[in-house]
Amino acid sequence: MAEFLVWECQVCGWVYDEAKGAPDEGIAPGTRWQDIPDDWLCPECGVGKEDFAMVAKSIAAAPAASAPVSNEPQPTPAVAVSDQAPLVILGTGLAGYNLLKALRAAHYNGPIVMITADDGSAYSKPQLSTGFAKQKTAAELVQHSAEQMARDYQADIRIFTQVQALDPKRKVLQLSSGASLQYDKLVLATGAAPIRLKLEGDGVHSLHAINDLLDYARFRTQASQKKRILVLGAGLIGSEYANDLCQAGFQVELVDTLQGPLRSLLPAAASQCLGNAMQQAGIRCHFNTSVTAIEQTANGLRAQLVSGDSLSVDLVLSAIGVRPNIALAKAAGLSTEQGIVVDRYLQSSAADIYAIGDCAEVAGLVRVYVQPLLAQVKALASTLTGTPCPVSYGVMPVAVKTTLHPVVVNPPPANAAGDWHIEQDQADGVRALFKTADGQLLGYALTGNQTALANSFNSQCPALLPA
Repeated sequence: MAEFLVWECQVCGWVYDEAKGAPDEGIAPGTRWQDIPDDWLCPECGVGKEDFAMVAKSIAAAPAASAPVSNEPQPTPAVAVSDQAPLVILGTGLAGYNLLKALRAAHYNGPIVMITADDGSAYSKPQLSTGFAKQKTAAELVQHSAEQMARDYQADIRIFTQVQALDPKRKVLQLSSGASLQYDKLVLATGAAPIRLKLEGDGVHSLHAINDLLDYARFRTQASQKKRILVLGAGLIGSEYANDLCQAGFQVELVDTLQGPLRSLLPAAASQCLGNAMQQAGIRCHFNTSVTAIEQTANGLRAQLVSGDSLSVDLVLSAIGVRPNIALAKAAGLSTEQGIVVDRYLQSSAADIYAIGDCAEVAGLVRVYVQPLLAQVKALASTLTGTPCPVSYGVMPVAVKTTLHPVVVNPPPANAAGDWHIEQDQADGVRALFKTADGQLLGYALTGNQTALANSFNSQCPALLPA
């Protein structure tokens, strides 16, 4: 009998051991990877089977006397020393590190330098909005240190380093240390930053935003002795954090200017169904309003609403959205709009400079989700290793981690002509389809027990960015 294998999600690090199965996911011990349905999704971050890699043979299936088996990826050895200017990746988030892995897997043996303003820990950003309910500290979310990544993938990773300026003509980066760095090719994976609210009051210093592991650690430390948390914004991230904090036992107040949670993505019926589930779980929802000021009080903070009402809380978490980090590219004269403008090969307006991830704008699209990022990484890794490959996006539904009432939505294209058709509207789930006048399916929104139908609709929807 063939030995069992271990498969690892390349996004969040969740591990599937064939010998152990995944009983919580309904997968019995001994189930082979190839026998898991093709539409199965990672339980931690929602990516598909294609984003898993086989990393080891199962320890559970090995003889008792066998040496321990490492679950670490085994990349192709790279050339450690070279006189050529390096390929430089600016950013060590999901985009940057996944590109590093993809390049080494594609036998790119040239020198790679990575630059990051933080400690370079490799972690899955999607897990930040589920960490409280799972009682995960920031340290426990770290999959690999920068040192491990540098060693395993033969990369020069420069932590706590910022780039002050980019000179595309000379192909030089000016670093915060005062040093300069010549590059052969440059990949901007600078991500996006939280939108900052301008509020009145002496309590605005208590306004937090979680965009990286350090933000999460800071907020978690503050929240350790608190009970009442106000979440500003009921979009994707705000709804996930409200869900997570509620399930972790906090008293959550949720405020949004729209009529309900995820209202910019969902039709009214689906949004209302999610909102009802949130309120039944204890989340206090305040829609069609906004916060104007945050004041300190003897017992915490008071958030003033435009309606004149006020909320007594201990901490405030702002989750109203993010904007691509384009300042460096813009100052260097690269073409920018919402994001750093790139073509289908991820090439910017400057020679040998590329952009991927949340900062990249491809064909007018800025998609701050995992699936487009992974598609970009695969395409760019191919291009940089000698086989030019334009990026394409298939049908890319968004799975929202509102475990109180799950949501999967494939939004129709912006300004698409059509209407939402509510096919089922029950407390345990809504099924809504967006169709044109002649019946073509352009998108869908599924909540609760209807989310299992997502795969059946994917084949009927058009690709987001066709090949």
